[in-house]
Amino acid sequence: MSTTHTTYEIRDSLAVLTFNRPEARNAMTWEMYDALVAACEDVDHDPAVRVFVLRGAGKAFVAGTDITQFEGFRSGADGVDYERRLDEVLDRLERVIKPTIAQVQGVAAGGGCAIALCCDLRVATPASTFGVPIARTLGNCLSADTCNRMIALVGPARFKELTRRLGAEQRLAPGEDQDLIELCYTSADFREGVAAFVEKRKPQWKGR
Repeated sequence: MSTTHTTYEIRDSLAVLTFNRPEARNAMTWEMYDALVAACEDVDHDPAVRVFVLRGAGKAFVAGTDITQFEGFRSGADGVDYERRLDEVLDRLERVIKPTIAQVQGVAAGGGCAIALCCDLRVATPASTFGVPIARTLGNCLSADTCNRMIALVGPARFKELTRRLGAEQRLAPGEDQDLIELCYTSADFREGVAAFVEKRKPQWKGR
């Protein structure tokens, strides 16, 4: 069950999945997302497991999705597929029949914040931070499912704080966001956000 960047262990009645990529603050690769889904399946089918714990190695929980994977995006469909895939992972985590606990130490950002919020409980150190600062980092977006999931849990006001600049007055039905996602992931600002992150510089937004 363990992979290159995840460790899955059974400790008595606890199943513990560790995101083990500390050099990148446990930024999620596609393989790591697949490992999370596989762990959910194992937890549900193992009668000895009573609680599922998710944690990060090192000084972070999960600092979002590995941004370098976005460099291969060539069309809006790539963005739609990514958001759909992430929604499927989060939905599977929400459907785990055993109690799920996010053991958060350090940053839980982007997809990491979404993973933590999909767990039944979150246990965090005082220095831990939560956020989905998409408008400040890549200039990308969230799917309607992810927005609705977070708004339902923390409320519109707190959701706005988590995203810093993203409004949350309206909720979209599943599927109604596809054109918006395509526009976002084909925008010049999104490509600039990815390039700036990889090059470790401040993005130069153009509003295009």
